[in-house]
Amino acid sequence: MTDKTNSSGALDVLHVSTYTHGIIGPSQPMVGPLADGGRIVAGTPPGCWGPMITPAFQGGHEVTQPIAIEGAEVGDAVAIRIERMRVTSIATSSGVMQFVDGRYKGDPFVAKFCNACGTEHPVSHIEGIGEHAVRCSHCGAEVNAFRFSHGYVIVFDQDSQMSLTVNQEVADRLAGKAGLMSALPEAAQQHSILALARADIPGVAAPMRPFLGNIGTTPARDLPDSHNCADFGQHLVGAPHRYGMSKEELDAARTDGHMDTNSVREGAILICPVKVPGAGVYLGDMHAQQGNGEIAGHATDVSGETELSVEVIKGLAIDGPILLQNLDDLPPLARPLTPEQRRQVQALGERWGQREIEETGPITFIGSGPDLNAAVRNGLARAAAVTGLPYDEVLNRATINGSIDISRLPGTVRVTFLCPMPVLDRIGIGHLVRQKYQL
Repeated sequence: MTDKTNSSGALDVLHVSTYTHGIIGPSQPMVGPLADGGRIVAGTPPGCWGPMITPAFQGGHEVTQPIAIEGAEVGDAVAIRIERMRVTSIATSSGVMQFVDGRYKGDPFVAKFCNACGTEHPVSHIEGIGEHAVRCSHCGAEVNAFRFSHGYVIVFDQDSQMSLTVNQEVADRLAGKAGLMSALPEAAQQHSILALARADIPGVAAPMRPFLGNIGTTPARDLPDSHNCADFGQHLVGAPHRYGMSKEELDAARTDGHMDTNSVREGAILICPVKVPGAGVYLGDMHAQQGNGEIAGHATDVSGETELSVEVIKGLAIDGPILLQNLDDLPPLARPLTPEQRRQVQALGERWGQREIEETGPITFIGSGPDLNAAVRNGLARAAAVTGLPYDEVLNRATINGSIDISRLPGTVRVTFLCPMPVLDRIGIGHLVRQKYQL
């Protein structure tokens, strides 16, 4: 399909099917520019396990080449509307990971090497199936830096939006045609995790509820794509490889695109900081489903297709993502009042002489840190800084008409509360909140 341009030469619609192969940052050339208000159509390969078992990758995902947005300058924000999502994989595999000592320097996601020939980030290939299938193309040695301590293979049905884990016999059959079953895009360079054929829990059924685990804007310096956050990113602090940095450098650079937040799904609006000229919107790491918290470390990573639209918000200087969740995903206490509830509140106020009742709208701040406590403090501090509300007031609002929810262990959370509409208008997103929740 041909991309379309507007009168200024920027694209109104941009199709993206090329990937950065593990690194996201200023060194990555951007495609576009895409017009403010334009649409992105992207096909993405799985995140996590496929790149993890491909030693040439220097990050844990395979995200799209970043997209320049016309008019987006450092200190602005970009609102990304997730218009449509579709899982294209027929099957995937995932589970709890273990590292193979002696095959990486400091971080197996970033700095893999072959312990037989010493080649760093070696080109590799698949021979056979099972945990020894990943082989160094230089010397032929088994070279995978990861193992499953407990894993599964799961198949999907698009019509019913249901999935089911399978037994070892089925897993072995799928491993024989792993790339086809994973629906790897043509430009993807990862090995399919289905080749490992680990099937420890057959017969587990689960509804599909796809979302994007890594979506946002380009960080201010080159980072492994899976480390664009504070919990995974903490492993870069003082690391003995080229992406090692200080905590202060990480905090200044990251945009927290890797958030594994299960409500970043079709219908949601994600508002992201601009830390490089053009913003550099990117996406990847689609999951077929995940509960509140990627407790196992990894979920069901799949190939998929996503359609997005973008809007530049001038002068909204934020440090990390703001999320407008779907109504069904909002915590019960953070949902807008229904007309009947508002009538009841007005009657209650009349009874006690409290005639002023706030007009509010839901807002969610993503917080990340080395652990959950640090992530909560980060999310609360971001909420106070952006809204201008006192920190202790944010604590009270998040308690009585909000919630703190886990997105990922060890340290990514959602801080959600009903925020006064004048505040949302002042920071430039009141119109988005009104449109999203029909206020």
